[in-house]
Amino acid sequence: MIPHEHRPVAGSREWDAGTYDRIADPQSRWGATVLDRLDPEGVSVVLDAGCGSGRVTEQLLERLPTATVVALDGSSAMLDAARARLAVHADRVRYVQADLAGPLPVPDIGVVDAIVSTATFHWIADHGALFRHLADVVRPGGQLVAQCGGAGNIASVTRALRQVGDGWPGPWTYAGAEETERRLAEAGFVEAVAWLHDEPTTFESEAAFRQFLETVVLGAHLERLAADDRVAFVDAVATQLPGHTLDYVRLDLSARRGAGR
Repeated sequence: MIPHEHRPVAGSREWDAGTYDRIADPQSRWGATVLDRLDPEGVSVVLDAGCGSGRVTEQLLERLPTATVVALDGSSAMLDAARARLAVHADRVRYVQADLAGPLPVPDIGVVDAIVSTATFHWIADHGALFRHLADVVRPGGQLVAQCGGAGNIASVTRALRQVGDGWPGPWTYAGAEETERRLAEAGFVEAVAWLHDEPTTFESEAAFRQFLETVVLGAHLERLAADDRVAFVDAVATQLPGHTLDYVRLDLSARRGAGR
């Protein structure tokens, strides 16, 4: 069995993984479109960079029934949830706790044949460094297919935060397509293509909408507040948003690792 690496990661945010797993239908849906772009030919080891609770990882394992998956996340709670979800695939999954902002530890594997990622890269401040770290662990010719928040993502939320927040803009980096293609090329990737598309997401009820805001969108902001102030903060943001809809904009990217850096 491939072991579970479990160690603290400086600067990584912990999550309410159980709640996230229940409400992450948008991320799971986006993940399926990312996996549609993955060419399975020659892929025997694949890195899921930001596996979360393992919902997209599960799809990946089903699509690549003989491959080994390195499920990497900075949150120990997310990795525990993924391990429980993916128990039936235990002999094909290696769990690694690491921060994508730094060099990635993949000992005993060396390099991977492909990297996939969904709804993760926008949590990393320095995309140039991120892509260099990813290039270090994928073989020449290996694929990178990913999607994350892009320029203009949740603009209504950022406007609301300017009105009710403490001035902190949030932990996100929402990059554009051209700058992403340039950063990928500088990191050693070739055939780099990036594009933006709108993905407005409507929730079925006020309760579902607010739970998503609290767990996913505003979680990092709430960590900065006293516990007694958090409900009021979510309420203040929610009342400024249009209905139960978030104006998501996704940044898609595909590339292959070049022969040299």
